[in-house]
Amino acid sequence: MNYRTQIISSLSTVGQPAWDGLLALQGDANPFLSYAFLDALHETGCASIDSGWQPQFLTLWDDTDALPVLVAAMPLYAKMHSYGEYVFDWAWADAYQRHGLDYYPKLLSSIPFTPVTGGRLLARDDGARAALVEALCAIQVNSQVSSTHVLYPPEAQASQLKEAGFMLRAGVQFHWLNPGYASFDAFLDTLERKKRKNIRAERRKVAEHGIIFRQVAGNDATAADWEFFNRCYAQTYVEHHSTPYLCLDFFLRIGATMGHNILLIIAQRAGVPIAASLVIHDGHTLYGRYWGAIADVPCLHFETAYYQPLEYCIANGLACFEGGAQGEHKMARGFLPQKTWSAHWLAHPSFSDAIERFLERETGGIESYMDELHERNPFRTTNGSEPDKQIDGGPPAQVA
Repeated sequence: MNYRTQIISSLSTVGQPAWDGLLALQGDANPFLSYAFLDALHETGCASIDSGWQPQFLTLWDDTDALPVLVAAMPLYAKMHSYGEYVFDWAWADAYQRHGLDYYPKLLSSIPFTPVTGGRLLARDDGARAALVEALCAIQVNSQVSSTHVLYPPEAQASQLKEAGFMLRAGVQFHWLNPGYASFDAFLDTLERKKRKNIRAERRKVAEHGIIFRQVAGNDATAADWEFFNRCYAQTYVEHHSTPYLCLDFFLRIGATMGHNILLIIAQRAGVPIAASLVIHDGHTLYGRYWGAIADVPCLHFETAYYQPLEYCIANGLACFEGGAQGEHKMARGFLPQKTWSAHWLAHPSFSDAIERFLERETGGIESYMDELHERNPFRTTNGSEPDKQIDGGPPAQVA
């Protein structure tokens, strides 16, 4: 069909019913794609022109009937930097600069500050999705951007972009999978003896400091809860000499508009909150996002950002816990490596050829890395043997 293409700078142009209605057709309940989450990022200025994220969402409309119908859409931004993306292209930008070329602006399809796989080519059917890819290719060729990058699409959408001329790049995250554990101890029983012992020791250290936890649904979180969480979140960035991407207004907004998808985990000592983590969930998956603390307690990070969320997954029958970007240390806590994807198109032929060769080498390295990680599986083997290998490391500042 001859759909009408429209670039929109505000989701209000589409409206929540049309946007979330299109999402419902995908069978993808990913909360980060929801109108509420994206609108909060834009309206609070976290992802806006001023912060270097200029919304240019690509939409396709069917004008056959009296009222236009949204048939396809793509979260898309014009970017003036590469912060908040988690698929790193700083070296590519530097190479452009050294050759006197502009790498920015570039086009980016992603959820800002959110390294979570989810639909990027949103469409009501295969024909509309194909038309969306054609529209994207036409826009990038006719614009002045150096490149287009689609981050964390599902593998099927990555393959569709490859057919359209994009180059694919693989990455690795670590996810915890729940086959139906009856309890946290039942999960521990599947791990190697050293892993079980270490986890129990870490949890015991936290308990010995008199720490107790509140698991607060977003709908029930008070303004004081969000203010404390934001204080913890900001403290994490202070400790790493960086600036927070998000703000209190953003957290308050998502708490009010999508609280059913949110869980705050607040650590308290003698009735006083000292640490907190934020996780977001749908009916299938728990997504680890951010954590922070205002007091130093051994192993508090692991308990607040990993073990408490794992207990929530088990209690509520969630099948997966995505712990966020990077973090090989997660394997010692029962997380397994999972491959992620991104797709890239570059306008300059010579740079495109050079990056294609780089990605071929990098892909070989990723495959070898995945093989190595699988050899260090933290779970007991089927015959009950327990290898002595162990993976561990210091905790990251954030879950994501």
